[in-house]
Amino acid sequence: MRLRKIRLIEEANSFLKEYLPVYNKRFSVPDAKSADLHRPLPKGIDLDRILCKKTEHTLRNDWTVAHDKKLYQVENNILAKKVTVEERTDGSMLIWHKNMALKFKGITVRPQKITEASKPHLSARAHTPPKDHPWHNFRFGSSEKKEEALVVAL
Repeated sequence: MRLRKIRLIEEANSFLKEYLPVYNKRFSVPDAKSADLHRPLPKGIDLDRILCKKTEHTLRNDWTVAHDKKLYQVENNILAKKVTVEERTDGSMLIWHKNMALKFKGITVRPQKITEASKPHLSARAHTPPKDHPWHNFRFGSSEKKEEALVVAL
């Protein structure tokens, strides 16, 4: 094409129409067998799982995965440090851990950490029930008559 000084796509297309038959005649090799030698796909083989782009990622403590500049929240409660993200040829995406597909959803921001200020306040002292609470009147080893007498006396 350089020797013929071809510069435009239309010129290249017309050149290929005359060049390709000569090239194929010179370099082509006839089939050893003219029959179709393709075999059927064995059962249990998932080509979508094989023919995909797999990337290993760290599963953070808040069950998020960063992949392709996006965040995904894993909805399964798993104990894992690494997960595998599969990008399929049809554009879908799956997250796997030990041959188990995980449920996930896309999120825009990471979940906030629970800090000491956001935790519910628990007092250091135990709760003391009021003086008139029923368990104050309970006595071990006493008969029912004595308990009734105490309750009536109060």
